[in-house]
Amino acid sequence: RMCIAKDIRDDQKLQKGDQWVKDFNLVAFTEDIKTLGETLEKQQGEADVRHLNKMIAWSNMCGIVGILTMGFGLNPISIIGLSTWTFSRWTMIAHHTCHGGYDKCHPNKQRWNRFRFAVGSLWRRVNDWCDWMLPEAWNVEHNNRHHYCLSELEDPDLVENNLSDLRESDAPLFAKYMQVFGAMLSWKWFYYAPNTYKELKLAKLRREGKPIPQGVVPSDAVTIKILMSSGTPFYSFSEFLISVLGPFFVIRFLLLPLPFLALGHYLGTGEEMYYNAIMNSFFAELLTNIHGFVAIVTNHAGDDMYRFRDGCRPFSGSFYVRQVLASVDFAYGSDLVDFLHGFLNYQIEHHLWPNLSMLSYQKAAPLVKDICAKHGVPYIQENVFWRVKKTVDIMVGNSSMKWFPEYYEKKYLETDALLASKKKTSFVEKS
Repeated sequence: RMCIAKDIRDDQKLQKGDQWVKDFNLVAFTEDIKTLGETLEKQQGEADVRHLNKMIAWSNMCGIVGILTMGFGLNPISIIGLSTWTFSRWTMIAHHTCHGGYDKCHPNKQRWNRFRFAVGSLWRRVNDWCDWMLPEAWNVEHNNRHHYCLSELEDPDLVENNLSDLRESDAPLFAKYMQVFGAMLSWKWFYYAPNTYKELKLAKLRREGKPIPQGVVPSDAVTIKILMSSGTPFYSFSEFLISVLGPFFVIRFLLLPLPFLALGHYLGTGEEMYYNAIMNSFFAELLTNIHGFVAIVTNHAGDDMYRFRDGCRPFSGSFYVRQVLASVDFAYGSDLVDFLHGFLNYQIEHHLWPNLSMLSYQKAAPLVKDICAKHGVPYIQENVFWRVKKTVDIMVGNSSMKWFPEYYEKKYLETDALLASKKKTSFVEKS
């Protein structure tokens, strides 16, 4: 399912807020963005590794505090510590490492490399990044499908498309809000884990040249609800439980609290501390889902975000301008603010150059903002909680995303093709 653009908007039918495209120079903008990206990549080195280690230390400290206090009653210190540990390990450490942000500058190539971190074995998953999602599946769904199909129908994280049933539902608005709140509490295991695993299976079929199962719409999301009702042709529910959800569930909710069972018996409190640890883990799971929803789901949703009809060449002019027009930044500038946002507050910069470090995004943000101002490209930076409101409005159908003017979308794609052809011709002549 998808939202269909109502008409073909040419140069004479630009909507409010789209007038900037008339004077936009795609080639000049692309050149400025590419030059900045190359400069930032060349500057990466020891400082980026030190910054990564600092963020790892902060994340680990949250985990240590959460674990050491999890047996002492139902307490906010443990809940916040465990929640932030889980959130930061994913959004900052795993996220940027799996994108290759430290491939070239980190001295330990055996671990801090996109092709090794958290993948290849259960041990690597447990040691590097253990969460509800299978790392290999997340790498396909997020690093490839989402980043290179941003705000197209093929984008697996397109909120407006994934929530089309809710948007079009005749249910009372209050009931829709309650469903969204339920999703906020559970979206990582209910939606993200099964859907990323589906994308992994789809990628395997494409790689092997095999047909997609008949009747399957690749862009339709797979959720726990679907697995437990109609199922999916890509994998069984038992396979999903064992391979994807199982390791995290066992470690986080059974093994991690286990020492408090022995400690409780030693102190004469029986199993109370053990059950306290499980309860704190449970509430930390709810909190980290909310935290993740606020910082992640809001990155590309809102009535000021654009959608696109056709795919584009990676790192072409169309690609670069789409990353800006379909992404939003939040407050940024200090390590503490950025840590609390999971460094996802630099979403525009991250989508322009997915393989840079967290420190590089801090450096890049004001420069990208200046480039966008120079070329008249809308650069949206707003408070994250205001973006939650805008995202929820999209989810329940109160508002809709914008369609990029079709005339200019096609024009930019033609420009990309022409430039690519000239580059290829130039290369052949030189060789």
